[in-house]
Amino acid sequence: MKKIRIVLFGVVGLLVSMASLANYTPEFSTAGFFQLKDSGREVYSMNVAWRFYKGAVEGAEASDFNDSQWAVVALPHGIEYLPTEASGCVNYQGEVWYRKHFEPDHTLKGKKLFLHFEAIMGKSKVWINGQLVKEHFSGFLPVIADVTPYINWDGDNVIAVLADNSNDPLYPPGKPQETLDFAYFGGIYRDCWLVAHNNIYITNPNYEDEIAGGGLLVASDKVSEFSAEVTVKAHLRNELKRSFRGVIEYELINNKGEVVVRSESALRLKAQKAQHVTNKLTVDKPNLWSPDSPYLYRLVVRVKDENNQMVDGYRRRIGIRSIEFKGQDGFWLNGKPYPQPLIGANRHQDFAVLGNALPNSLHWRDAKKLRDVGLKVIRNAHYPQDPAFMDACDELGLFVIVNTPGWQFWNDEPIFEQRVYSDIRNMVRRDRNHASIWLWEPILNETWYPDYFAKNTRAIVESEFPYPGCYCACDAEAKGNEHFDILFGHPSTGDQNWALKHIDPNKTYFTREWGDNVDDWNSHNSPSRVNKSWGEQAMLIQAKHYAKPDYQYTCYDALYRTSRQHVGGALWHSFDHQRGYHPDPFYGGIMDVFRQPKYSYELFKAQRSPIQTDLMAETGPTVFIAHEMTPFSSPDITVYSNCDEVRLQVFKEGKQYVYKREKTENGIPNPIVVFSGVYDFMADKALSRKRKQEEVFMQADGYINGEKVATHRIEPARRPEKLVLWLDDEGTELLADGSDCVTVVAGVADKNGNIKRLNNYFIRFTVEGEGTLLGDESIMANPRPVNWGTAPVLVQATTQPGEIKVTASVLFEGSQTPIRGELTFSSVGASNHLLFNISELADKARNAASTPSQITKSDQELLKEVEALKRELNDLKLKEVERQQEAFGEKK
Repeated sequence: MKKIRIVLFGVVGLLVSMASLANYTPEFSTAGFFQLKDSGREVYSMNVAWRFYKGAVEGAEASDFNDSQWAVVALPHGIEYLPTEASGCVNYQGEVWYRKHFEPDHTLKGKKLFLHFEAIMGKSKVWINGQLVKEHFSGFLPVIADVTPYINWDGDNVIAVLADNSNDPLYPPGKPQETLDFAYFGGIYRDCWLVAHNNIYITNPNYEDEIAGGGLLVASDKVSEFSAEVTVKAHLRNELKRSFRGVIEYELINNKGEVVVRSESALRLKAQKAQHVTNKLTVDKPNLWSPDSPYLYRLVVRVKDENNQMVDGYRRRIGIRSIEFKGQDGFWLNGKPYPQPLIGANRHQDFAVLGNALPNSLHWRDAKKLRDVGLKVIRNAHYPQDPAFMDACDELGLFVIVNTPGWQFWNDEPIFEQRVYSDIRNMVRRDRNHASIWLWEPILNETWYPDYFAKNTRAIVESEFPYPGCYCACDAEAKGNEHFDILFGHPSTGDQNWALKHIDPNKTYFTREWGDNVDDWNSHNSPSRVNKSWGEQAMLIQAKHYAKPDYQYTCYDALYRTSRQHVGGALWHSFDHQRGYHPDPFYGGIMDVFRQPKYSYELFKAQRSPIQTDLMAETGPTVFIAHEMTPFSSPDITVYSNCDEVRLQVFKEGKQYVYKREKTENGIPNPIVVFSGVYDFMADKALSRKRKQEEVFMQADGYINGEKVATHRIEPARRPEKLVLWLDDEGTELLADGSDCVTVVAGVADKNGNIKRLNNYFIRFTVEGEGTLLGDESIMANPRPVNWGTAPVLVQATTQPGEIKVTASVLFEGSQTPIRGELTFSSVGASNHLLFNISELADKARNAASTPSQITKSDQELLKEVEALKRELNDLKLKEVERQQEAFGEKK
């Protein structure tokens, strides 16, 4: 990163954003709720110290199986660490085994114990102490088992999990990875919890098979700025052999800690039975949730017995809001028409090195970066994403489109269809209480399914959430689209053969994917797909394509020109990510796989409102010089800004260039300001030869109403003299839970700290203290090649809070090479109880970091022949992928 100084002046800069807060700890739900003190309900993190084996094993489910030679890993775990270029089916597919040893706290004896996996990729089986307790077919939704009868209270307990992410057409997505536009990264790649509570309890909606029920269901109705009605429906179970009398009590608490509503209902639960209890809470003058003001109440629920003793309880975070889609009148929020198009992006959750196995903090940071850049809606392509991401969207103000797992695949086998329906039910049951839910997308993406299927999917969603604000969407060109009120398509801004052909005045429209521009669906060359290392010119072209290209295309500007009936669009895609069927990663992100920004990230910031009103995101005026001042940089200077006026001061003869922002004919600000013919390397050379390097700079100032409100100053990078390190943590703390990790970035810099973009070093990292480096030389994680001046790595915390020291050095050090850089930071104690066997964790240091290969040399030769045959078959399959994308008009 260049030496950057951002200065905010005047009224628009008075509000303090979340971005300025250091040591912030986001709050994440556990197994679908937030813990409540003294409730009789406890949650233990089961993430630490699992034994792991890659490959098939006989008898590994048995309690007495010897797993002492297996590697020790922590969850979330994605089978393997991956290189940053991991597309084209580089990742492992097949069986893997996990085993966890633990001894439960004896205070839990007599309680109900549920094992809750947030997700296990592919098909899975779960055993405890040799007893099969769950078999599951879905890679993106919870796997839950009642393990109460199988616990050994006098010694070691063993959980064994067999997970298989191999291609299987019998459950969704169903499509083979080699013809899939994302990857089936495997393993237990989300959190695992042990939930303990009494025998009178609020159930888990993903465990109970209850339509529009199970657990806690919250819905808002009759919402206005004056009042709102909140329906709370609880499902309680009595597993005692006697009846239970008591009350269920609700408190709605505002962000000042004040109880604004309290309500209770009498309970009479028969022995060994369950029932639903519904309450209605009336809230006067509610604080309404919106993207710019994501106000969350705490809803505390307590179950008390006849003696007023709490026997169960927890809390949820809820937002009170109403959403409506009104055809030609567009989208309405909280009883008012939404003032501008909703611009968003799609998100695949895979990350560099980790694949899909992100800790909660990385999900939160993703949401924070997307909200900071001005986005308002995220489409979860193409599956339900981590609960931590949904929590973050509630907190930070991002609407979410939740998708059923699926992409260009249908199987006529009845079991496949039934499993799709099961996924739909479970994604609604898991996510229905989130304020961020905007749309459900229950159909299978870009798929030619039967007509009746589309109707069934909408009916399932509405049966699971029969309350106001439940909306479903599908492609305008898909079968069964007549059953949906919101349709996906591209707005018409000219003679585009991919735009919507017919507009129904009673329907509302949204562009689910825009911005991509491939030459064909096999090669995938596109001005939108740019690796950050390709430099200034490539990134400038990508940014212009997303903003307003010289050719007709769905872009940011086109989406702002639409009528109210077309309510916005989601960019394809927010981050670079890996794919199955293509050898290249998708490079169209506004950030790379480490979430390091490209120029297009700054372009998007320049299209948000210059008025800083959102306390949960970095908002307000911005100005950014998209230029590196190298000998190869363009003479034209591009500046991205949302200010009324931009003035550029350059070193050239002390001359100041003034440029007033142009407006498009409909009054939309143009975020790209170009100063032509300004930069001249020879002028830099002339001053440098005179030892006047300090006079070589550029400074862009942004003005609103004649007042300077933002400044960006840059200098060219000189001789590389040192390595500088920084945390990319969005101000959050690193938790010492054995799973959490943070990105550490090393930059090659001159003596003033300016990053040397044109550089080919390799950087070696070492970590001391309570942290470990993720990945090694085998995947080029360490040493790491410099990419556009920087080299990011991931550092994971141990289970002990403490100081972590990261040192970076060039791979081949000499007396004149850049000096080493150091960064010291600390982890803090985890709030969740960690349940693990300490001896297992001790073995981790003694075991190899990866499991020895299970494949012999002769097997390798056989595999090569098999792979050659697979490629021939894949060429035929890819033709079908191309045809299907063309059929759906995927110009994006």
